[in-house]
Amino acid sequence: MQQTVSILGATGSIGQSTLAVLRQYSNQYTVTALTAQNNWEKLAQIAQEFTPKYVAIGNKKHAKDLENALSGTSVKVAAGEEALLEAATMPCDTLMLSVVGIAGLKPALAAAQSGQRILLANKESLVCGGPFLMDIAQQNGAQIIPVDSEHNAILQIYDQPQNITEVTLTASGGPFLDWPKEKIARAKPAQAVAHPNWSMGAKISVDSATLMNKGLELIEAARFFPQAQNNLSVLIHPQSIIHGMVTFKDGTTKAVLSPPNMQNPIAVALGWPNERFKLDLPPLDLATIGKLTFKEPDVSAFPCLQLAQNALKAGLGACITLNTYNEIAVADFLAEKIPFYGIAKKVEAALTKYGQQKIDSVDDIFALNQEIQGD
Repeated sequence: MQQTVSILGATGSIGQSTLAVLRQYSNQYTVTALTAQNNWEKLAQIAQEFTPKYVAIGNKKHAKDLENALSGTSVKVAAGEEALLEAATMPCDTLMLSVVGIAGLKPALAAAQSGQRILLANKESLVCGGPFLMDIAQQNGAQIIPVDSEHNAILQIYDQPQNITEVTLTASGGPFLDWPKEKIARAKPAQAVAHPNWSMGAKISVDSATLMNKGLELIEAARFFPQAQNNLSVLIHPQSIIHGMVTFKDGTTKAVLSPPNMQNPIAVALGWPNERFKLDLPPLDLATIGKLTFKEPDVSAFPCLQLAQNALKAGLGACITLNTYNEIAVADFLAEKIPFYGIAKKVEAALTKYGQQKIDSVDDIFALNQEIQGD
């Protein structure tokens, strides 16, 4: 019997990688719903190929264009935030949630409330709303499976938590790994988005360059693996072959290795926990790679990592502030309004101003996010 999959954020890099895996296993999977925020042309192309029951575009101004592009098909077209939430709660076997930014939190909460099996590729949902999202998922029998390569790797080796002494996330170090701080300070947006290993959007590429992405992933790891919250670490690994490691009290370390390709963790998540898929990708060839190297992160050169570590200790208000103001600062950097190190400076100032706010409800999350954005 075929499994059904819905993809929120189908036109982004994770959505596209998910579709690449589904193409290889079209005899096992059919698509129920697809969504995008703005890219109606690509969404229409995907819908024509995969013929889902339902397609939603977040930006209502593109609704008519999408309707016209899919006229004559059996696909139902809808638009707006409510349409995205409907897609998140439509019955399906697996929901891939790869919406970008805090916009992914509402559909994540709705999907968890509906008891969905969620493949989560939206880190903001956990950074900003993790305690609420995990509680709602548990109460409603929803399953949340990590898709980020690091957390997906830890998932595969995270057993015997009572015996674990350290959980390590690896980081490539980004494009500025070996640059002196004086040169990093002069970095331009085009240099920051030129990631050496991964093909990603501009915002996440800048986050990788500042190491904020790894800081956000530390917070994410604390939500996925709460027993390990006080034993999380980051190790720079430029080859991006080892994605995560778990160390046990007897000194043994387990690691997950794979090429830097998002199809691998997506396929693991789709089949978790009982099935592995053969992908049409080159296998890992360690002899050709030759060596794997490691170093400690330099938080003086990449202060965003330290800011994220501090926010995790400070609480949910600080984590929301970190995430929200980082989005603002990265947008300013990409628009060349601030220098590269201006990102960390702005985030640090925001943490001082807003980071102590108490978060008692989901409404408090969105209220703080709106307050910061309106500053």
